[in-house]
Order: sequence, then C-alpha cells, then structure tokens
Amino acid sequence: METNYLCRIMEKKIIIAVDGYSSCGKSTLAKDLARELDYTYIDTGAMYRSVTLYLLQNKIDIGDVVAVEAALAHINIEFVKNEVLQRCETYLNGQNVELLIRSPYVSHQVSEVSTLKIVRSFLVEQQKTMGLERGIVMDGRDIGTVVFTDAEFKIFLTADVDVRAQRRFDEMVRKGVSITLDEVKANLEHRDHIDTHRAESPLYKADDAIMLDNSILSREQQLRLVLNMARKVIERVNVVA
Repeated sequence: METNYLCRIMEKKIIIAVDGYSSCGKSTLAKDLARELDYTYIDTGAMYRSVTLYLLQNKIDIGDVVAVEAALAHINIEFVKNEVLQRCETYLNGQNVELLIRSPYVSHQVSEVSTLKIVRSFLVEQQKTMGLERGIVMDGRDIGTVVFTDAEFKIFLTADVDVRAQRRFDEMVRKGVSITLDEVKANLEHRDHIDTHRAESPLYKADDAIMLDNSILSREQQLRLVLNMARKVIERVNVVA
C-alpha cells in the first residue's frame, strides 16, 4: 500500500482539455474526471460567464473596447470549494455567483462577450497560469486549440442539438428557472453559430483531439469510457518519462 501511495505521489501528471458545444456535458465530464484522477477542475465557462455578469451589472457596452478593458481591471474570479456540497463554486469579486452566472440573463450574452479578443486574452492568460502545476482538467471551447495546445489528452464533445436542449432545460427546471424548451434550443443554436463563426478562437476540434458523441451515453458510460482513455495516456506519459 505504501508503494502504491509513493507511486501516485511521483506520477507525472498531465493536462486534460475538454472542448465541445454548449450543453454537451463538458463540465460534468471534466468534474468527474478530476474527481476520479484526483486532479484540479477548472471551469472556464464560469470565467466567461462571470465577466459577462460583471459587464451586465455595471451596464458596460460590450462594443466599447476601452470601457471593457477598464472593467477587466476590476474583475477577480476565484473558485472556492463548498465543503458541504463538495464542489467548487464561482466567486466574482468575493461574491458567490454560481447561480447568477447560469441564468438566462447571462446565457443570452455570454457568447457575444466571449468573442471579444480583449476578454479572451485576459482569461486565457489566467487559465494558462492555472495550468502551470499540471494535474488539471479544464473544459471550454478553445482549451485544446488555444489555451493548452500541448495538452497530453484532448476530448471534443458533441451531441444532437435536441438532446442538448433537453438536458439544459431539465437542468434549469431543477434550479427553478422559468423557461421553455423552445427557448433553450433557440439559445443553444444561437450560441453554436456564434461559437463556430467568431473571428477570435472559434470552436473547432483540434487535430489531435478525440471526438465523442455522447447523445446516447449516460453520465456513467461516458465517464468510464473517457477515464479509461485518460489512464492509458497517463500510463504512456509516465513510461516515456
């Protein structure tokens, strides 16, 4: 047992990049992987949502680059572990905004904000700093193509838009958000278009990423499949090392 413990301590850790479309379960998969591997999970989507929330709350025109740049200087984003719920929650300038950033109020604007080069540069630098220690699982839309192009393991998630809309709708209903399924689907299709057509870091699969359509996979099936692949990559990296 002591030998196994020492092996885990000495094991070379990797960076796992999880990219894909909205409501494909990127965060769910990334959280599950981080838990199973004892890695750190970083929710980049929450970072973009936090910036969006700040701009909206302070009535800052996203078309005014100077105003947006000035606002970024006043934004501090942290992930704090909730010991009761055993999960990391998003804090914006010291305030827990985990629920606020998931609201339609923010969802309808986050894709537009994420197209801004100044915002992406601001957050990408923070994300790269977070990855210096390695042993992380990070999800988003440009993790494997921009943030960590050298990540040892990259997954690109996709799923049928109707499946994604239903998943997102069910999640929002559980949180008490009043919205229709048609509204959720329209929002997803709008975000997909923006994410894949934006000039700055558009969403696409990295050449060395593994494409996974999880339309008919359960959470457990998806985790088992990807975890097995991740462990093989970690084993290969450590053999080479």
